Amino acid sequence: MLELRPSCECCDKALPPESTEAFICTFECTFCKDCVDYVLKGVCPNCGGNFSPRPLRPVTLLKKFPASTQRIVKPNGCGDVA
Repeated sequence: MLELRPSCECCDKALPPESTEAFICTFECTFCKDCVDYVLKGVCPNCGGNFSPRPLRPVTLLKKFPASTQRIVKPNGCGDVA
């Protein structure tokens, strides 16, 4: 089951479960649309894979299967990528 991580690994932008701005790679590395498009140029800095929009978990299932609260953020952002 997807973790639905709460923020972008580059800029720490909040990405709540209902966000359509969240993108993930096959390992669930999570980034916002702006970082994916303009900083990372569509390539995950962790695994080299591509990104897909993160699926939305139905609100009715968030109580039973809540989103992660663990923030994963690169200490220096992703400015040195690309």
